Amino acid sequence: MPVQPLNERDLVVLLTGGSEKAFEKLYSLYSERLLGYLIKLIKSETFSCELLQDAFVKIWNNRQNIDPGLSFRSYLFRIAENLVYDFFRKAARDKRLQAELINSASSQYRHVEENFCSKENAQLLREAINALPPKRRQVFQLIKIEERSYEEVSGLLNISTSTISDHIVKAAKFIREQLEGYHLIAISILVFFLLS
Repeated sequence: MPVQPLNERDLVVLLTGGSEKAFEKLYSLYSERLLGYLIKLIKSETFSCELLQDAFVKIWNNRQNIDPGLSFRSYLFRIAENLVYDFFRKAARDKRLQAELINSASSQYRHVEENFCSKENAQLLREAINALPPKRRQVFQLIKIEERSYEEVSGLLNISTSTISDHIVKAAKFIREQLEGYHLIAISILVFFLLS
Protein backbone atom coordinates (compact mmCIF):
# COMPACT_ATOMS: atom_id res chain seq x y z
CA MET A 1 0.00 0.00 0.00
CA PRO A 2 1.56 3.36 -1.06
CA VAL A 3 2.43 5.87 1.64
CA GLN A 4 0.32 9.04 1.52
CA PRO A 5 2.36 12.24 1.15
CA LEU A 6 2.41 14.33 4.29
CA ASN A 7 0.36 17.51 4.33
CA GLU A 8 1.50 20.75 5.96
CA ARG A 9 -0.20 19.95 9.30
CA ASP A 10 1.51 16.54 9.48
CA LEU A 11 4.87 18.15 8.73
CA VAL A 12 4.34 20.74 11.47
CA VAL A 13 3.40 18.01 13.96
CA LEU A 14 6.63 16.20 13.09
CA LEU A 15 8.57 19.47 13.29
CA THR A 16 7.27 20.20 16.80
CA GLY A 17 8.65 16.79 17.76
CA GLY A 18 12.10 17.74 16.44
CA SER A 19 12.05 16.12 12.98
CA GLU A 20 14.82 17.59 10.83
CA LYS A 21 13.34 15.95 7.74
CA ALA A 22 10.01 17.71 8.32
CA PHE A 23 11.90 20.99 8.79
CA GLU A 24 13.78 20.46 5.52
CA LYS A 25 10.53 19.66 3.72
CA LEU A 26 8.85 22.82 5.05
CA TYR A 27 11.94 24.80 4.07
CA SER A 28 11.80 23.46 0.52
CA LEU A 29 8.05 24.17 0.34
CA TYR A 30 8.25 27.80 1.46
CA SER A 31 11.77 29.19 1.09
CA GLU A 32 11.47 30.24 -2.55
CA ARG A 33 8.13 32.06 -2.05
CA LEU A 34 9.34 33.70 1.14
CA LEU A 35 12.58 34.84 -0.50
CA GLY A 36 10.61 36.46 -3.34
CA TYR A 37 8.43 38.24 -0.79
CA LEU A 38 11.47 39.49 1.16
CA ILE A 39 13.18 40.75 -2.00
CA LYS A 40 10.04 42.75 -2.86
CA LEU A 41 10.15 44.40 0.56
CA ILE A 42 13.89 44.99 0.92
CA LYS A 43 15.08 45.28 -2.70
CA SER A 44 18.27 43.44 -1.80
CA GLU A 45 18.84 39.76 -2.51
CA THR A 46 21.76 39.58 -0.08
CA PHE A 47 19.83 40.93 2.91
CA SER A 48 16.73 38.96 1.90
CA CYS A 49 18.71 35.70 1.94
CA GLU A 50 19.98 36.55 5.43
CA LEU A 51 16.47 37.27 6.69
CA LEU A 52 15.18 34.07 5.09
CA GLN A 53 17.74 32.08 7.07
CA ASP A 54 16.90 34.03 10.24
CA ALA A 55 13.20 33.24 9.78
CA PHE A 56 13.84 29.51 9.52
CA VAL A 57 16.28 29.57 12.44
CA LYS A 58 13.46 31.14 14.49
CA ILE A 59 11.09 28.42 13.28
CA TRP A 60 13.53 25.70 14.33
CA ASN A 61 14.34 27.28 17.69
CA ASN A 62 10.65 27.82 18.46
CA ARG A 63 9.40 24.54 16.95
CA GLN A 64 7.91 23.19 20.18
CA ASN A 65 5.58 26.20 20.49
CA ILE A 66 4.16 26.06 16.95
CA ASP A 67 0.44 25.23 16.83
CA PRO A 68 -0.16 22.61 14.09
CA GLY A 69 -3.82 23.66 14.00
CA LEU A 70 -2.92 27.11 12.65
CA SER A 71 -1.57 28.04 9.22
CA PHE A 72 2.18 27.45 9.14
CA ARG A 73 2.51 29.72 6.10
CA SER A 74 0.87 32.64 7.95
CA TYR A 75 3.08 32.00 10.99
CA LEU A 76 6.23 31.92 8.85
CA PHE A 77 5.36 35.08 6.92
CA ARG A 78 4.48 36.91 10.16
CA ILE A 79 7.94 36.01 11.54
CA ALA A 80 9.48 37.30 8.29
CA GLU A 81 7.52 40.56 8.47
CA ASN A 82 8.72 41.11 12.04
CA LEU A 83 12.29 40.46 10.93
CA VAL A 84 11.89 42.99 8.09
CA TYR A 85 10.51 45.53 10.56
CA ASP A 86 13.47 44.93 12.92
CA PHE A 87 15.85 45.12 9.95
CA PHE A 88 14.56 48.55 8.90
CA ARG A 89 14.58 49.80 12.49
CA LYS A 90 18.24 48.78 12.66
CA ALA A 91 18.92 50.34 9.25
CA ALA A 92 17.45 53.61 10.48
CA ARG A 93 20.29 53.79 13.02
CA ASP A 94 23.11 52.23 10.97
CA LYS A 95 24.60 54.52 8.31
CA ARG A 96 26.56 51.72 6.62
CA LEU A 97 23.42 49.60 6.30
CA GLN A 98 21.47 52.60 4.98
CA ALA A 99 24.08 53.17 2.30
CA GLU A 100 24.01 49.50 1.26
CA LEU A 101 20.21 49.51 1.07
CA ILE A 102 20.12 52.71 -0.91
CA ASN A 103 22.76 51.46 -3.34
CA SER A 104 20.99 48.13 -3.74
CA ALA A 105 17.59 49.67 -4.44
CA SER A 106 18.86 52.49 -6.63
CA SER A 107 20.80 50.04 -8.82
CA GLN A 108 17.42 48.65 -9.94
CA TYR A 109 16.31 52.11 -11.09
CA ARG A 110 19.57 53.36 -12.52
CA HIS A 111 19.56 55.70 -15.51
CA VAL A 112 22.53 57.70 -16.65
CA GLU A 113 20.87 60.99 -15.63
CA GLU A 114 19.47 59.58 -12.34
CA ASN A 115 22.53 57.98 -10.84
CA PHE A 116 22.36 59.19 -7.23
CA CYS A 117 25.11 58.23 -4.82
CA SER A 118 24.19 57.43 -1.23
CA LYS A 119 25.47 60.81 0.03
CA GLU A 120 23.07 62.61 -2.29
CA ASN A 121 20.23 60.33 -1.14
CA ALA A 122 21.02 61.05 2.50
CA GLN A 123 21.07 64.77 1.67
CA LEU A 124 17.62 64.49 0.06
CA LEU A 125 16.32 62.79 3.19
CA ARG A 126 17.81 65.54 5.39
CA GLU A 127 16.25 68.19 3.14
CA ALA A 128 12.84 66.53 3.39
CA ILE A 129 13.12 66.47 7.20
CA ASN A 130 14.26 70.11 7.25
CA ALA A 131 11.26 71.10 5.10
CA LEU A 132 8.84 69.96 7.82
CA PRO A 133 7.06 72.70 9.78
CA PRO A 134 9.21 73.66 12.81
CA LYS A 135 7.11 71.97 15.53
CA ARG A 136 6.68 68.79 13.44
CA ARG A 137 10.42 68.70 12.70
CA GLN A 138 11.18 69.12 16.42
CA VAL A 139 8.82 66.25 17.36
CA PHE A 140 10.29 64.07 14.60
CA GLN A 141 13.86 64.72 15.72
CA LEU A 142 13.11 64.03 19.38
CA ILE A 143 11.14 60.81 18.70
CA LYS A 144 12.89 59.33 15.68
CA ILE A 145 16.44 60.65 15.83
CA GLU A 146 17.02 61.04 19.56
CA GLU A 147 14.75 58.02 20.24
CA ARG A 148 12.93 59.63 23.15
CA SER A 149 9.61 58.21 24.33
CA TYR A 150 6.28 59.82 23.53
CA GLU A 151 5.78 60.49 27.26
CA GLU A 152 9.16 62.21 27.56
CA VAL A 153 8.51 64.42 24.52
CA SER A 154 5.01 65.17 25.81
CA GLY A 155 6.56 66.49 29.04
CA LEU A 156 9.29 68.44 27.21
CA LEU A 157 7.00 70.18 24.73
CA ASN A 158 3.86 70.28 26.85
CA ILE A 159 1.74 68.55 24.17
CA SER A 160 -0.33 65.35 24.33
CA THR A 161 0.94 61.99 23.08
CA SER A 162 -1.92 61.95 20.54
CA THR A 163 -0.63 65.28 19.14
CA ILE A 164 2.85 63.75 18.95
CA SER A 165 1.43 60.75 17.08
CA ASP A 166 -0.38 63.09 14.67
CA HIS A 167 2.89 64.96 13.98
CA ILE A 168 4.73 61.67 13.31
CA VAL A 169 2.03 60.36 10.92
CA LYS A 170 1.97 63.65 8.98
CA ALA A 171 5.78 63.82 8.91
CA ALA A 172 5.92 60.28 7.50
CA LYS A 173 3.43 61.11 4.76
CA PHE A 174 5.26 64.33 3.84
CA ILE A 175 8.73 62.76 3.75
CA ARG A 176 7.54 59.77 1.69
CA GLU A 177 5.91 62.12 -0.83
CA GLN A 178 9.10 64.19 -1.08
CA LEU A 179 11.28 61.14 -1.69
CA GLU A 180 8.92 59.39 -4.10
CA GLY A 181 9.54 62.24 -6.52
CA TYR A 182 13.12 60.99 -6.82
CA HIS A 183 12.17 57.31 -7.16
CA LEU A 184 14.20 56.54 -4.06
CA ILE A 185 12.41 53.35 -3.18
CA ALA A 186 14.89 52.20 -0.54
CA ILE A 187 14.71 55.49 1.34
CA SER A 188 10.91 55.55 1.09
CA ILE A 189 10.72 52.05 2.57
CA LEU A 190 13.25 52.99 5.23
CA VAL A 191 11.24 56.08 6.16
CA PHE A 192 8.03 54.03 6.25
CA PHE A 193 9.49 51.66 8.81
CA LEU A 194 11.32 54.39 10.69
CA LEU A 195 8.17 56.45 11.09
CA SER A 196 5.62 53.69 11.63
